[in-house]
Amino acid sequence: MATITSAEVFVTCPGRNYVTLKITTSDGVTGIGDATLNGRELSVASYLRDHVCPTLIGKDPARIEQVWQYLYKGAYWRRGPVTMTAVAAVDVALWDIKGKVAGLPVYQLLGGAARDGVTVYGHASGNTVPELLDDVQRFLDKGFRAVRAQAAVPGLERVYGMRKGDGDTYEPADGALPTEEVWDTGAYLDFVPTYMSAVRERFGYDFHLLHDVHHRLSPIEAARLGKSLEPYRLFWIEDPTPAEDQEAFRLIRQHTTTPLAVGEIFNSIWDCQHLITNRLIDYIRTSVSHAGGITHLRKIFSLAELYGVRSGSHGAGDLSPASLAAALHVDLSIPNFGMQEYMAHLPGYEEVFRTSWTFEDGLMHPGDRPGIGVEFDEQAAAKFPYERKYLPVNRLRDGSVHDW
Repeated sequence: MATITSAEVFVTCPGRNYVTLKITTSDGVTGIGDATLNGRELSVASYLRDHVCPTLIGKDPARIEQVWQYLYKGAYWRRGPVTMTAVAAVDVALWDIKGKVAGLPVYQLLGGAARDGVTVYGHASGNTVPELLDDVQRFLDKGFRAVRAQAAVPGLERVYGMRKGDGDTYEPADGALPTEEVWDTGAYLDFVPTYMSAVRERFGYDFHLLHDVHHRLSPIEAARLGKSLEPYRLFWIEDPTPAEDQEAFRLIRQHTTTPLAVGEIFNSIWDCQHLITNRLIDYIRTSVSHAGGITHLRKIFSLAELYGVRSGSHGAGDLSPASLAAALHVDLSIPNFGMQEYMAHLPGYEEVFRTSWTFEDGLMHPGDRPGIGVEFDEQAAAKFPYERKYLPVNRLRDGSVHDW
């Protein structure tokens, strides 16, 4: 029986900070997992180095479920983003190892492909409506079948979700201390329907249109937004209200048929249970690396399947290529897949992470390399040392701190 002989943590910043766990077995097989928690990266690195890695030595890497239970139940202090991101990194690394030992991509170990490819959405944005429309056109020209649309709100200096330059990347964590932004809910609510109308008027309805609210509305404000967007048949509105107030979704549901998605800040099946079993959402957006890894994410999606809720996995650039690859394997294999977010990583990542996924005609595929299909270059990672970066803090015009 092979055993785990080492578990190492690497923190690197090829454009943005990523934490990577590498596990090595006694027969020389290695696996990697993403342990990145955007803006709080070093807390997970410490949790792994100081509290998790020493306990892994000597364990059987093939017993993935038992290792998961050991780390979850054995710590006594359960759940939370730091703990569950660390557990996820171990879990994905062990699935990577299991795939390499078997000579199979992870999706084959999960039951095989349930579809030909994974539908992903890109992030279109613009400082003006014409800029946004040009950006939507750019994504459609690339073959995307689904596009998220965000535009700068007139009168506000900065708004979340806006890319800089003409690339496909987005980096909101931009300062060694948090920058501050000003938010105006009324201006936002009045403006969003105008540019969604413009998108549908120019491009029609032959692709999926999405929008991210980023937790910024009250329940009745979110209900008003959903109602106003119904003519434009959105695939979903994402994170309409702060996710911890789950009964808010019942009120939103009573006023609109626009589909609802939430979950990127959830860490366990217990965070999702009420929303799923009461059918208060349409898409659960938990991620591999923040919700306990492949093992636990599969349980969340299986619960969702019972209640007609589909997956909508978070996949922004704050997750490393190891996380996106793991998500693609899960997406490909589950019966109730809905949509996968896809945002390109900042230049420099390709020196550190060598991937095997493909994108064609709006669909991604994780590839058939054994394991998750991502190679991690430790020497290249050392060229990009950690940089402290914070997400912005959001305030209302009267100075009140508002949801980011």
